[in-house]
Amino acid sequence: MVFVPSSRILSSYVFVSFLLLISFGITYGTETDIFCLKSIKNSIQDPNNYLTSSWNFNNKTEGFICRFNGVECWHPDENKVLNLKLSNMGLKGQFPRGIVNCSSMTGLDLSVNDLSGTIPGDISTLLKFVTSLDLSSNEFSGEIPVSLANCTYLNVLKLSQNQLTGQIPLLLGTLDRIKTFDVSNNLLTGQVPNFTAGGKVDVNYANNQGLCGQPSLGVCKATASSKSNTAVIAGAAVGAVTLAALGLGVFMFFFVRRSAYRKKEEDPEGNKWARSLKGTKGIKVSLFEKSISKMKLSDLMKATNNFSNINIIGTGRTGTVYKATLEDGTAFMVKRLQESQHSEKEFMSEMATLGTVKHRNLVPLLGFCVAKKERLLVFKNMPNGMLHDQLHPAAGECTLDWPSRLKIAIGAAKGFAWLHHSCNPRIIHRNISSKCILLDADFEPKISDFGLARLMNPLDTHLSTFVNGEFGDFGYVAPEYTKTLVATPKGDVFSFGTVLLELVTGERPANVAKAPETFKGNLVEWITELSSNSKLHDAIDESLLNKGDDNELFQFLKVACNCVTEVPKERPTMFEVYQFLRAIGGKYNFQTEDEILVPEDIIGDNNMVELIVAREGK
Repeated sequence: MVFVPSSRILSSYVFVSFLLLISFGITYGTETDIFCLKSIKNSIQDPNNYLTSSWNFNNKTEGFICRFNGVECWHPDENKVLNLKLSNMGLKGQFPRGIVNCSSMTGLDLSVNDLSGTIPGDISTLLKFVTSLDLSSNEFSGEIPVSLANCTYLNVLKLSQNQLTGQIPLLLGTLDRIKTFDVSNNLLTGQVPNFTAGGKVDVNYANNQGLCGQPSLGVCKATASSKSNTAVIAGAAVGAVTLAALGLGVFMFFFVRRSAYRKKEEDPEGNKWARSLKGTKGIKVSLFEKSISKMKLSDLMKATNNFSNINIIGTGRTGTVYKATLEDGTAFMVKRLQESQHSEKEFMSEMATLGTVKHRNLVPLLGFCVAKKERLLVFKNMPNGMLHDQLHPAAGECTLDWPSRLKIAIGAAKGFAWLHHSCNPRIIHRNISSKCILLDADFEPKISDFGLARLMNPLDTHLSTFVNGEFGDFGYVAPEYTKTLVATPKGDVFSFGTVLLELVTGERPANVAKAPETFKGNLVEWITELSSNSKLHDAIDESLLNKGDDNELFQFLKVACNCVTEVPKERPTMFEVYQFLRAIGGKYNFQTEDEILVPEDIIGDNNMVELIVAREGK
């Protein structure tokens, strides 16, 4: 289940050096990102109050902008914008130039709004590291800027459904990382670019009457002067007819857009992508559970209020999750996967595999649905949400007691150990964090997003796949990953060790509240510093101490420390981690029968707690 990067990645010293520079440079948030969002809010009109109601700059806590509507951060505890997704909000005005202050942003989505004017000619300086740019379904006019060819990390460029004119810059064909290029439904003319350096590109030139240069568009003909009056008259006639047709086309374009806008006003909470599925609502949802009533796409749309924004309960690297409720009150979750380069056949094959992956500590995948380019997954509802939100509530303090935290750790470790050692084929998660561990009604942990990394754009020679954070947040990523770009089981162990540190310290992975103001590192670095000064006990959450569990807490903390050691070979396997934690929580009888096959290299090792002490050297 792991994609091994090509030799070009491993051999490119320039690439690795630049990657390290980026990774170190984006670790801590800056005031410029806050100023960026302020300037955007002030420069565009927000008639539906999407930004006005959410973008409150009076909060001064670290990471507060990450809770703004449409804002995704490199890490939820840092004021550093990763993606800005302001689609379908009815925004008006021109392209917000203040976006230049979001200097580490990689994704911008302003689609399905009423923005107008020209696309800035210096857009490559405004969005230096952009990998995905979506300005579709707006009122942008003028020519496509040549400077877009300087946005060398672009994977996705969508400019469809605007009023763009002139020729598509041929230099765009030099974008060797481009995978999706959509300029359909504009007024473009002339020869189209030839994308050759980056392999297969999904292009869309539809409804641009003047384009040429591809078999589907026709051959570009050179213009030549003629002294023939007949030719002049014929050309004039053709021009008049073309002009009339163009005028009619423009009229129809605005008529259709106006009708769509009125529909959006009538249904402000719906999403255009969901409305575009009209005509496909009869598609059946493929179900893995026979006990579930048959469903169609129309049932999913009704249960999510046409995938209304108010039904969003989570967003992440793999897509957006919506709360869904059937008429009989049955609740479940629907994930809309982010765009993938995989074909429908490949997706169906992957679903057939994931549908067989079942364990009591995995979020049950109930079914899936394919409609046009949309990929929808149906999961069982988890009433208590993400572990992250339980540990770090927006208001108040964490209310999880020690037995509850230990129960969550043991159950999650068991799930990850099963994925690593017993699942066939074995799965490396690659995106472990406290956000991928969900909690059911009894606070039993369930792992989400397992196997979904296969459905995302694969890690190839593109820096952008890492910049987009496909394989996890920086607070969780193993140190060796920035050097090798290879996902490994020991990398998963490091990420899970960070989750264990969150559980026992109550601290966030990137920002440590209890650390001195002069300390600028993350949670793992803080723990390492305390350990070197023999002050490791100071890291434990004070709300858990002096309740008779101090010895368990300290043993738990040492397990976490073993997981996040810098050298991968010195980390335990996920099976060992599970055994360590189970030994610590033996008196609680949390677990049922084991479903994990014991790895051969661990057979006979029955003294797990002593092994922990031996590894600590204490």
